[in-house]
Amino acid sequence: MDTYAPSHSHLPPTGGILYDHSTIINVTQEGRLVSILAGAWAIGSAISKVDKKPVNSLIKLLAGGYLLYRGISGNCLFNAMTGVRQADRHSRAINIRTSQIINNPKEEVYYFWRQLSNLPVFMKHLESVQETDNKNSHWVAKGPGGIGTVAWDAQIVKEVPGEFLGWRSVTGSEIATAGRVSFKALTPDTTEINVMISYRPPAGYVGTGLAWLLNTAFERMIYNDIKSFKSYMETGEIIS
Repeated sequence: MDTYAPSHSHLPPTGGILYDHSTIINVTQEGRLVSILAGAWAIGSAISKVDKKPVNSLIKLLAGGYLLYRGISGNCLFNAMTGVRQADRHSRAINIRTSQIINNPKEEVYYFWRQLSNLPVFMKHLESVQETDNKNSHWVAKGPGGIGTVAWDAQIVKEVPGEFLGWRSVTGSEIATAGRVSFKALTPDTTEINVMISYRPPAGYVGTGLAWLLNTAFERMIYNDIKSFKSYMETGEIIS
């Protein structure tokens, strides 16, 4: 797979597992509230007129029951049939792209980055990265000034040892995030890296406490973190 945009598809990066449309969330918060109110009204109206209009009351009961189900579960059967999934809707993303020339051999640079638990050493916006196996990991990021955190699970979706590494958050994560880094030897002791890191909070993020993800200070922090990698590899120290 060669695409690393942080948009979660209906198939996971590595396979053919389909979602169970009976359990996915594909209705907005506003739509769920409207469905609950409309469903309650329809059921109340049906009960009040069941003696006078039994057929109409039955139809209202069925419609009201479906609307209540739609509102409480967040699952719309019609949306599921057309592939609409609320969890896949996200706002605009922070996209950081940069290149650095590092005065270290390519293999050394690559293998330090490949140990994902090393990333928080030079990336101040990361609180921790715990590798659960060779492909999967658990990430925790913190906001500017250490205010706010967000966690997700990620998976390596493409790897060419010594040359390229691409990862992204797994389907259903609180945020969609992706990254890739390529390593090119310019000389035996000089390496060029090209990095892309992207964060995209979910739609409606302002009310979820994740607004700092699109803060310019957070974007600047990520950019500086990537620049810190060069300093750390060359000197063992982090630039301030």
